[in-house]
Amino acid sequence: MKIVFATSNPNKVKEVNGIVGNQFNFISLKEIEHFTEIPEPFETIEENSLHKAKIIHELYKVNVMAEDTGLEVEALNGAPGVRSARFAGEPPNHDKNIDLLLEKLIQIEKPENRKARFKTVVSLILKDKTLQFTGLLEGHILFQRSGSKGFGYDPVFQPKGYQTSMGEMSSEQKNMMSHRYLAIKQLMDFLNNY
Repeated sequence: MKIVFATSNPNKVKEVNGIVGNQFNFISLKEIEHFTEIPEPFETIEENSLHKAKIIHELYKVNVMAEDTGLEVEALNGAPGVRSARFAGEPPNHDKNIDLLLEKLIQIEKPENRKARFKTVVSLILKDKTLQFTGLLEGHILFQRSGSKGFGYDPVFQPKGYQTSMGEMSSEQKNMMSHRYLAIKQLMDFLNNY
């Protein structure tokens, strides 16, 4: 089954196809020749995820999956949250986002007070069905970058129960426990029973 993944981020498409294997084929917006950025005008991850799926479904009449992910930091009242990709402003820049996050947490010296979680919400529009799946990964923000793998906030996020940042994990390790994996796993369970 071919499903359009409403993203222009090749890292995300690669990660999702790494999780699902050969059963399903997620293709990017580029592959259906959609090159304009889909706006994310809402204040919640759930609404933005669903909005992206609806736009592509209405334009191309295809089965579509969209996701939105945010990093929610307890000490920052859930920020950057829905603004995670553009935390430091436009255009989106991973390094500037991390710099700003570390700067905002500079006074917080105990790891237990730097609690954070990644939240991914996957929206699926399959023929006449619309569903959402949520994956949460608890952890905390490190004091400095560690590792150069992954993308986004991975180098400063240490998942609960692990001794390394996500930026130090191989894609195989990350794919077996990440927030995106947890949401995609629910999506897979649904598709396998569909």
